[in-house]
Amino acid sequence: MIHDLVIENCHLLDPDLSIARHMTVFVHQGRIERIEPTGDVVMDYQAETILDGDGKLAMPGFVDAHTHSAQQLLRGSVVDELPMIWARILVPFESSLTPVEVYTEALLFCIENLKAGITSFAEAGGPHMESTAQAALETGIRGCITPSTMDAGEFIPESMKTTAEQAVKMTEDLYENYHGAGSDRIHIWFGIRQAMTSTPELLRLVSERARALNTGVHIHLAEHLDEVSHCLRNYRMRPAEVFDSFDLLGSNVIAAHCVRLAEREIKLMSERGTNVVHCPSSNLNSHGFSKTPLIQALGLNIGLGTDGASGSRLSMFEPMRLLKYAMQARYGIEINDPLTLPALDVLRMATAGGAKALMLEDEIGTLEVGKKADVILLDIDQPHLAPTANLSQTVVMAAGPGDVKDVIVDGKLLMKDRQLLHLDEETIRNDASEVLKAIAQRLDLPLKDAYL
Repeated sequence: MIHDLVIENCHLLDPDLSIARHMTVFVHQGRIERIEPTGDVVMDYQAETILDGDGKLAMPGFVDAHTHSAQQLLRGSVVDELPMIWARILVPFESSLTPVEVYTEALLFCIENLKAGITSFAEAGGPHMESTAQAALETGIRGCITPSTMDAGEFIPESMKTTAEQAVKMTEDLYENYHGAGSDRIHIWFGIRQAMTSTPELLRLVSERARALNTGVHIHLAEHLDEVSHCLRNYRMRPAEVFDSFDLLGSNVIAAHCVRLAEREIKLMSERGTNVVHCPSSNLNSHGFSKTPLIQALGLNIGLGTDGASGSRLSMFEPMRLLKYAMQARYGIEINDPLTLPALDVLRMATAGGAKALMLEDEIGTLEVGKKADVILLDIDQPHLAPTANLSQTVVMAAGPGDVKDVIVDGKLLMKDRQLLHLDEETIRNDASEVLKAIAQRLDLPLKDAYL
């Protein structure tokens, strides 16, 4: 047999997050076929691609379980802004975009993800998601993509507001055209942007159609106090209770942010098997401290998200550390507990936790025989990473996107020695620059400090 790809003599992050030294990984037809100690490998094998893993750590690709591809060109433009940023800036910006502009943003989004070792993402809802799906197909990344659906809310631009029936039809059309595309790399989910922007009819229809198509639902949950007030005024229930009343808290649901939750809501979500996704960068900037220790104690699955590039870079390294430090500051210091949120727990959130949130835990999230070969290789022969007595924890606390040397998705080598093999990064950035100029002129955005 000629293997598609072999990673020789690497260190490897095992599913229990320990380190196996000097291992060789065999990949065939998109999946991990064998993992063996290098010393036990018969060296007469053949492979189309051989990667030297010496001085590198092979680990599962990161999963960004809550992001917004259509906000890529807003980086640096929402810092120091007053709430509610998403209503005042993010949604109006999205409403102005054309399909070509979303496609250009999405290409930039995909290459930033890949260069940071993010091999899978969950798009939380934006305009023209056929453009994002097409960009994901072309760049080779894995994505669960959700169109933005909103049929209520006085501050929602008319171009992004639809009827409940139109919103569901839009998602079903995207599902028909893209679900399972790219050797099953692309999955299409339903979405609820906010309880505040949804009628009961939209909540009911999304719940029914997602079950009928056996796909997921991506929601923003308990992100703002305004959202809590809306639910109490209109439903006499808190946000999680509202979604539960429409059967929208199941194991096929990503509930992003989850900051303003009452304890009874967390218990309810635990009973339903809801997937929680924290976005530490945006949460700590605009929303507050999550109740992560309680969420963990009640057994909910937790993933991590960037919430898009508008407020921070696309990377799982910073969110891991931010969440750990935030939980230590909020809950650990006052009771002298250094294990409020252990380092390896956040590493699991950024990999296996995200995979489960995307309903892909049997396919990705850990490096195991039979799973999809979504693998990243970190250069660990560097002064900020080596020597170390605990490599797994050092990766969490000290590594960064620049340490990602090689990226494999679905068994295909997409980046080698930090060079994207099938994509013209310079052209993509230049195209995005032209799009930003056009958008800025159309929306009268200031470009006085722009770097284009």
